[in-house]
Amino acid sequence: MEIVYGEGWDLAARTLLGPLAPEAASARDEAGRPYVAVCRVPGGDGPAEVRLVSWRDHYAGVWVYDEQGRRTQRIELRLLDGDRLFRRETDSWLYAGPDMPEFDRACPRETVWLLPDGRGSNSWQPKGEEGSTLTTTADVSEEQRWMDRPAFGDWPLFSAQRRGLTGPVVFHDADVPEGGAVGRPEDAWRPPRPARPDHLEALFRPGTRMSTSHFSDMTVLEPRRCGTLRVPSGVLAVDCPFDDGGPRITVAVPPGAYALEEARVSVGYDCEWTGGWVTRTDATAVRLRLSDTPAASWDMALGEDDDIRLLGEDEAHGFATDAATGCFADAAAWEPLRGLFERAQIHNDPYAGEHLSDSMYVLRTTDQATAADLVAFATCGDRTYPVWVGRSEAGEIVCVDVVLDYLPDLKVH
Repeated sequence: MEIVYGEGWDLAARTLLGPLAPEAASARDEAGRPYVAVCRVPGGDGPAEVRLVSWRDHYAGVWVYDEQGRRTQRIELRLLDGDRLFRRETDSWLYAGPDMPEFDRACPRETVWLLPDGRGSNSWQPKGEEGSTLTTTADVSEEQRWMDRPAFGDWPLFSAQRRGLTGPVVFHDADVPEGGAVGRPEDAWRPPRPARPDHLEALFRPGTRMSTSHFSDMTVLEPRRCGTLRVPSGVLAVDCPFDDGGPRITVAVPPGAYALEEARVSVGYDCEWTGGWVTRTDATAVRLRLSDTPAASWDMALGEDDDIRLLGEDEAHGFATDAATGCFADAAAWEPLRGLFERAQIHNDPYAGEHLSDSMYVLRTTDQATAADLVAFATCGDRTYPVWVGRSEAGEIVCVDVVLDYLPDLKVH
């Protein structure tokens, strides 16, 4: 097998971007910087296998191609547990014949999704996207889940079995192509990027103009102050107060009482029901503000078993709700506070909590023994909500935010 290296790979055009000499690719490997290795059969027209390696992102990805130039398998590996690679996900396409187009809707597909704790699922679509899906527990051994991190140039050929290669595979460096294609950033294959709160600070900045794929005219209003939350233990909890157990997310903060805020936008749109332009006010996010200092950076708050290295493109950890509700609370008083919430919200006990109005904050409960609070807020649906921790230039926590609304393709103008 021949092997060539580059800075990137254009998946659509099957083109190497920024060809590299083996020595340059080896230097990138040692430094943890991303590079691509393309394996091909000598004399062949297209790749047999393409690998993207980026150790700084804890990521190695593999695309396997068939003789027709179609992608037949995608493998995602994550660098965990020291120098071991975990097989996070494997997608396989089983084309019915040489004439079936790549990723045809009727192409049978299998997806194996794994977690390091031994869990996993196997989804099989015998008729591709046009049929039903059978999902079972993944029957994958520990030996198949993990592999040692290979040294540069000493990778296995993942496509060997599919190509009927039974003996050892010998690699040799091919000539570096002249020039190389110049691709736009969106064309190049890259490691997956977990979700980021790119415009979160803008949601609380009055006068900011923004738009989404749903609404073209949005203006940020003055944030609404909605009282305070007392956290005497110095550990903030963020979770759905309806769920048993928990709390799912905790953040260490200085003990104290902090302002609760709600971000709001004025939305204008052409309403077919009224036959004219309509303006309304929507709540977009809630914030526990610890300081008036603006956030210079953001961290995703993680639960005890969360690992950011396992996240895919635009994925995030957070708290889940099937009751469209979240809350800020003192973690040390979580159980008595949640018990009071249940009495007030489910059993209508008028003495258990204070019902709030005029905002997305809906209910406050207080543990008299510790002077700790829980304040629940409504979300705009049932799903997992990331919790974002804003930090100052000095690294101090200045706020903890949750975006409530669905804001697809948000742009700030």
